[in-house]
Amino acid sequence: MSLPLDLPSEAHRLVERLTEYNDAYRRGAPLVKDAQYDLLVSRLREIDPEHAFLHRVEPERFSGKREIRHPVPMLSTDKAYTPEELERFVVRVEKEAGEIGVSGVRFRVTPKLDGLAGRDDGTYFVTRGNGQSGYEVSSAFAKGMIPVGGRGRGVGEMVILRSYFQEHLADAFEHPRNLVVGIVSSDTVNELAKKALADEAVHFVPYAELPSWEGSGAEVLLRMDTLTEELSAQVDYPLDGMVVEVVDEDVRRTMGATSHHYRWQIAVKRKGETALTVVREVVWQVGRTGKVTPVLMVEPVNVSGATIRRVTAHNAGLLEKKGLGPGAEIEIIRSGEVIPKVEDVLVPAATTLPSVCPSCGSALARENDFLLCGSEHCPDQVVQTIEHWFKILGNADWFGRKTVEKLVRSGYDSLEKVYELGEDDFRAMGFGPVLSANLAEAVYLSRTREVEDWRFLAALGIEDLGKGDSRKLLEQFRLQDLSTVSREQIEAIHGFGAITARSIADGIARVAPTLRHMLGLGFKIMPTGAAREKVTDSPLAGKHVVFTGKMRGSREDMQEQARAQGALVQSAVNSKTDFLICGESVGASKLAKARQFGTAILQEDEYMRFVGVEG
Repeated sequence: MSLPLDLPSEAHRLVERLTEYNDAYRRGAPLVKDAQYDLLVSRLREIDPEHAFLHRVEPERFSGKREIRHPVPMLSTDKAYTPEELERFVVRVEKEAGEIGVSGVRFRVTPKLDGLAGRDDGTYFVTRGNGQSGYEVSSAFAKGMIPVGGRGRGVGEMVILRSYFQEHLADAFEHPRNLVVGIVSSDTVNELAKKALADEAVHFVPYAELPSWEGSGAEVLLRMDTLTEELSAQVDYPLDGMVVEVVDEDVRRTMGATSHHYRWQIAVKRKGETALTVVREVVWQVGRTGKVTPVLMVEPVNVSGATIRRVTAHNAGLLEKKGLGPGAEIEIIRSGEVIPKVEDVLVPAATTLPSVCPSCGSALARENDFLLCGSEHCPDQVVQTIEHWFKILGNADWFGRKTVEKLVRSGYDSLEKVYELGEDDFRAMGFGPVLSANLAEAVYLSRTREVEDWRFLAALGIEDLGKGDSRKLLEQFRLQDLSTVSREQIEAIHGFGAITARSIADGIARVAPTLRHMLGLGFKIMPTGAAREKVTDSPLAGKHVVFTGKMRGSREDMQEQARAQGALVQSAVNSKTDFLICGESVGASKLAKARQFGTAILQEDEYMRFVGVEG
């Protein structure tokens, strides 16, 4: 039975409501309970998992507060809900560590606080914001928020004492986080918040101040449940699981990050709730790269406080293997605030795979478990490509799904065409005068506001080339030279396998005309990596440098400063390394390798004097 759904308009209405509720929440005056908000977010994930609202930190609008860019992105954390998922993380870490000669990898486990993330460098206190930049909220300390361990302790969480909240505030606030948000975002706070501040119950807790445990991967896997109990008992703050992360800085550097999370860190949370339901229908949707994936429409069932009607099924191969067709009886699981997935198939049913694209009607191809639409003019793919461009570029608003769909329907089905549009063109398509002016300004701003070269590359939507790998690629090659880079050259970069390198090389060839066209429009691109202008009078110019050990300040900041002076920052010592910069607790093997290659070894103070910076 077909379900009558007007998904694009429903998604638009949902985002409008979520934006309103989020704004109120950020002001500390929530209009709905957390459970209701989460239910709406879940529904948006179900009907439009690619929507820009879901792929960024929910926006903060702190009026009158200065926006400050983070020196290092404040990324999210990947999650593990089962022992098997945690084990896969540990195995992956140890494998990558072994590839750079690190054995006996140690892991740190710390409580995961459930509050409002922030960063305190001693001068500025900045919210997480959108992950790239946040708002300066040092006024929270003036109001009475306690910086645990003092100012300038880095990244942490703004929270209220759990025992205090339960005793004094549980009846007045849905969640402790609501109180904290109100204190940070509002110029004035209510009487309950004032009392909590006066009682010194509201804290900024740097992650470095949290109790922790360190041990091997095998110990983590064996003792995770016990560690969770022991560490939770030591913390009087709202918790949301545990964080497991790699201790060794070189392994961290090697593993790097995706655009969403650091690969060397994972949050361990409890497995989600499950429920039984029946598949009504299989709906097929087209992704940005042409993959046609199934979504199961199921009999409505309540899981973790949300009414579930749609369940992800990943790919066509899974449907065939599991018997996921109309009438199948399944067990579903909802882990965290994400779209549910199939946990088990109790009674399978026959399913029929589509032969043509549901968006454009082109014949579908089969590649392993996936169905692919190869049409360059497929409306769904074009819409998502344009929406992806503006979302990743991140320097102009207004180009949401509904707007882009209208552009594509009007024949503006490429980035090249969109950048030819002016205010009159938008009005001719039926946009109102105010929105037309905003859209025209957004097109202009996206070209004239500075954007990093790796972000520009990632925005092109090449498969297997997200923000993290775009940065890595541009550390070796200039943006304007990418069309001449071969698959073999990409594969030679650490972290790029043969299959990924081939996919990226093919993708670069496919978008090369668009890349050349967009570069010709005069975008204000900030060069990084191989394209950054080197400082020739610096003692670091052209030198290969490795930072290791515990530094007094931020290692990431030191690396960026070294790059700005023309250094080539490495993650591990090899025959090319000129300088090894050492903090505290440097491993003997790393020092031995540096001596073996004749690498100059500098302590942190010596390095600071060497580059002309006061220690």
